[in-house]
Amino acid sequence: MWVRVLCAMTFGIGLSLATTAQAELRHYVASLEQSSWSLSDNTPIICRLEHEIPSYGKAVFTSRAGKDHDLNFSLDMWVKPDEVTNAKLMSMAPAWRPGVVSRPITDLTYQKYFSGEVPKKAAWSMLNELERGMQPTFYYADWYNRSSKVAVGLSAANFGRRYAEFKSCLANLLPYSFDDIAFTVLTYEFGGSELTRYSKAQIAKVQEYLSYDPEVELVLIDAYTDSFGGRSVNKKVSEKRAKSVKQLFLAAGIPDERIHTLGHGERRHVASNETKDERARNRRVVIRLSKPLD
Repeated sequence: MWVRVLCAMTFGIGLSLATTAQAELRHYVASLEQSSWSLSDNTPIICRLEHEIPSYGKAVFTSRAGKDHDLNFSLDMWVKPDEVTNAKLMSMAPAWRPGVVSRPITDLTYQKYFSGEVPKKAAWSMLNELERGMQPTFYYADWYNRSSKVAVGLSAANFGRRYAEFKSCLANLLPYSFDDIAFTVLTYEFGGSELTRYSKAQIAKVQEYLSYDPEVELVLIDAYTDSFGGRSVNKKVSEKRAKSVKQLFLAAGIPDERIHTLGHGERRHVASNETKDERARNRRVVIRLSKPLD
C-alpha cells in the first residue's frame, strides 16, 4: 500500500526531506497482510531473494557463485528515475515498534533510467536490519516533482523463514563463477589421451557448473597436439581428444547441436617442442563457453 501524509522531516548527510516548510511524503511499503518474500532462485550458481512493494516495484537481493561471495541489491522500480537523484537509505522501526531508534545505512545516487543499486556492505546491512525486525527505507525527492518526497520501505513481516532459506542457498554456492570456467585449457600426459591431474580437476569444475546452468548456449572445443608423430596421426589424435571432451559436456546436459569440436593436430603451437615442458603445453584442449549477457 502507499499512504500520503504531510510531515516536516530533516535527514542529514546530504539529503533533506523537508526544511522549514512542510513537504508531501508518499510512502510505499507492504502492509502486514501484503508483505511477501520469495526465493526465486535457489541453486549452487545463483541465490535470489525478492520482496514485492505494492504500487512501486520489487526489492531483489542476489548472490552468484564465485570466489568473492558477492551480494547485490536492486530496487526494481516500475517507473525508473528520469534524472540522477540523490537518496538516503535508513533503517527505520515499523509502526508496530514505537520508540525504536532509526539509524542511517548509506547515501546513494540513482542513475537515470536505472533501478536503484546498493553497495555490497550496505546490502548486507539491510539484511541484518530486516532480521532485527527493522524496515530499510529509501528516501528521495520525486524526480517529477522536487517538492514531493518519496519513502520506499522493505517490510520485515514474513521475512525470517525465507531469509533462512536464502542463507542456506548462499552456503551452497559454488566457489567459482561462469567467468572462471568460460575459458579453460586442459593438458594431457605424454603420448596418450589421459588428462593431467590438474586438468581432470578443471573439467570436473566445468561439468559441475554446466549441470546447474541452462543458459550456456555454445561450447567450442579446440584440440591440439605436440609435433611428435606424423601430421595425419596427430590430426586424428586431436580429433579424438576433442570428441572425448564433448562426451563430458553431453553428459552434463548440453545439447549436441550447441557443441562444436575441431582437431587442429600439431598446428598453432603455444610453445616450441624442444623441451618436455614445452611439448606438454602444446598437448592441450581449449574450451570456450558462451551464454547470453544479463
